[in-house]
Amino acid sequence: MTLDSAANRAVQAAVDAAIADKGEIGIQVAAYLRGDLVIDCWAGVADRETGRPVDGDTLFNVFSVTKAVASTAVHIQTEKGLLDYDRPIADYWPEFAQNGKQGITVRDALNHHTGTPQMPPGTTPETICDWDFIASGIAALTPILPRDKPAYQAMSFGWVLGEIVRRTDPAHRDFRDFIREEISEPLGIDDLWVGIDDAVAPRIATLYDENSSAAFPDETFFARALPNNVRLIPEVFERPAVRRACIAGVGGIFNARSEARFWAMLANGGELDGVRLLSRERIDAACLPRPGNDPDPVYFNAPMPLSQGGFWMHSETTPLVYPAKGARTICVPGAGGSLGWADPDSGLAVAFCHNRMMRPKTPDDHPLTAIADTIRASLGL
Repeated sequence: MTLDSAANRAVQAAVDAAIADKGEIGIQVAAYLRGDLVIDCWAGVADRETGRPVDGDTLFNVFSVTKAVASTAVHIQTEKGLLDYDRPIADYWPEFAQNGKQGITVRDALNHHTGTPQMPPGTTPETICDWDFIASGIAALTPILPRDKPAYQAMSFGWVLGEIVRRTDPAHRDFRDFIREEISEPLGIDDLWVGIDDAVAPRIATLYDENSSAAFPDETFFARALPNNVRLIPEVFERPAVRRACIAGVGGIFNARSEARFWAMLANGGELDGVRLLSRERIDAACLPRPGNDPDPVYFNAPMPLSQGGFWMHSETTPLVYPAKGARTICVPGAGGSLGWADPDSGLAVAFCHNRMMRPKTPDDHPLTAIADTIRASLGL
């Protein structure tokens, strides 16, 4: 650990201010710079009823930030020569060819261009805990949107990428095991959970929802991609079975220290502490905007700032990702305001975890905006 003491004090003050002035409840923030942990801060409570304080080991639901791990798993398989972005998914997962999907490629899936943003019939809080049930249902889907148009896979993204990885893995490991053995263990990461062990359950922070994931009419594209009965809310994602299931698009339970180390590998050109998972060239390719910027019907007909590598990118007009500044910065926001990012130009990687689920309407509404500015200023970036 190589904490920058002056910078850490400045960021701690910003974190404390978010609790005092922004209505935050419990927060963790960690940052790496060029491979070194330089910021590791926390404040507030993990549970209001018991008064349990947040510490550096507290775990938080990070929702769609999990998609960054799923995308990285696909890149690892490609790095190993087991996968080609431009081959049809059905070459690896034959069942996926059903109902006109035989030409959809791995790259299409990374770029949210499959035309199948919807979750399959029978999706419930119980069935999202059954990997094979959901994967089979996704394989049987019929596209509802053109393949050449974006259609954000709000929930299904993790199963599509995860099943591609499982099918190309010579050991055919469960995706949860693949993440642990191919990402977490090589990088010395302890708490990047996509399906928790029983022993860590007491460390998870309680979620407090401030209408961050309201219900939408069932016929909308958004509600088809993220059905109302499995919305990203405490009533679903605090269920013991859901916490223990591998839900690779939205089910991650991380702490900031571990998540920042994951992003640090990406910010450091695919290598960390002598362990290389990805080539610098692959990171560079992942930091390019995806082709086209058409409005996304799932994302309320707004353009989405997505990269070719399955990540988001900084946008001045998108409050969810505004704090992650940088021309080539890749990031992923999670429901309720979680955010992690990697800037390969500065070498900065940041993870922000909290338990107050909110939806920022402007960049200044995001509790991380002032914290992120403090991180960059205190590190001279």
